[in-house]
Amino acid sequence: MLNNARSHGLWELTAPKAPETEALTSKIEVDVAVIGGGYTGLSAALYLAEGAADVALLEQVEIGFGGAGRNAGLVNAGMWVMPDTLTDVLGNHYGERLIRLLGGAPQLVFDLIEKHRIACEAEREGTLHCAVGSRGLEELKQRAAQWQRFGAPVSLLDAKETETKVGTSAYSGSLLDLRAGTIQPLAYARGLARAALDAGAQIFTRSKVIGAERVNDRWELKTATGSVSARWIVVATDVYTDGLWPEIRMEQVSLPYFSFATAQLSGNLRASILPGKQGAWDTNTVPSYFRFDRAGRLLFGSVGALRGSGAGIHRAWARRALRKLFPQIGDVSFEAEWYGRIGMTDDNLPRFHKLADNVVAFSGYNGRGIAPGTTFGRVLASYILGQIAEKDLPLPVSPVGKPVFRAAKEAFYEAGAQLVHLSGARL
Repeated sequence: MLNNARSHGLWELTAPKAPETEALTSKIEVDVAVIGGGYTGLSAALYLAEGAADVALLEQVEIGFGGAGRNAGLVNAGMWVMPDTLTDVLGNHYGERLIRLLGGAPQLVFDLIEKHRIACEAEREGTLHCAVGSRGLEELKQRAAQWQRFGAPVSLLDAKETETKVGTSAYSGSLLDLRAGTIQPLAYARGLARAALDAGAQIFTRSKVIGAERVNDRWELKTATGSVSARWIVVATDVYTDGLWPEIRMEQVSLPYFSFATAQLSGNLRASILPGKQGAWDTNTVPSYFRFDRAGRLLFGSVGALRGSGAGIHRAWARRALRKLFPQIGDVSFEAEWYGRIGMTDDNLPRFHKLADNVVAFSGYNGRGIAPGTTFGRVLASYILGQIAEKDLPLPVSPVGKPVFRAAKEAFYEAGAQLVHLSGARL
């Protein structure tokens, strides 16, 4: 996208074409305007249209341009933090509600894929969270115990079982979560867009919202070439927020992450690495992930940005780390490389905001965008349609915060990832 091969990498090369959309060039009137063409915005537009609302989605660039088109494609349950953290921070009422809602979020994703026949390489074989050393194993024991209290189908595997599942002896154990799986994330976003259009939603790309004004009981949104009058606004731009309601971006620390994709591996190699087709990631402080796409390319990534000196440092590290994890792989070549950013809140939990009268937003996915984003989009649609009340939402209304030393933290994370990877995975 935008002639930048490092923005969406393999996903742009292998996703089905996006549905035909155009820029907004007229004045329209709808019930709901959705800003942002990622999972939350597309899901909200789909469910609003299915609920007989007149809805228009405005996307600044293209469908899936932000995190929806750049992530690792791991469809995980829950948030990054452990379940008990949700109740500790939010209290039992909201914490347990959010745990159960997001515990079932992968099922919603796969149900939508099946219902709308979205071609996005969906694999429902679970994910493996791999323990690094005794400390990592203890963390996974706690995660397993907490999820099992809620009846989740998670299993703690020992080192030998993990070696069989992953294809390396590098890990002391792993947590297998059978709720989870993998997808081609940009293909999923484009499939949601097509489903929303089929349901009656309007989608306009290359339509950045540059102004918003309250006129009586409606909002007037302006783009460079058109305008939308709407009763409600859904702001679904998260850490890629640019322009209106910048506080959504300002309350998050932007964490860069990158991915590399190898050339297609031989059948023998593919049989020795993740033979069960799970997606995997580890418990390192600077974590890495790995998984296959359906064509047999091994994807590998971690924290960091592929720009400036980072591009060479992270590329060299990825080659070393892959050889260390999987010696059988030998020297690898990469067909694609890309990177994006994750928005991290100060407590690693998402937020529900009422930014103004009839202006609502979920944000702060903290690296868990696919399933929570899809689910929160449905929640917003239900709220606007009057199917649920504010007291029934999975999160309380939060004031917009601002992390201390946000800019310094962002610079530190990018530079710190380079330092870790400069010396890491030496053979």
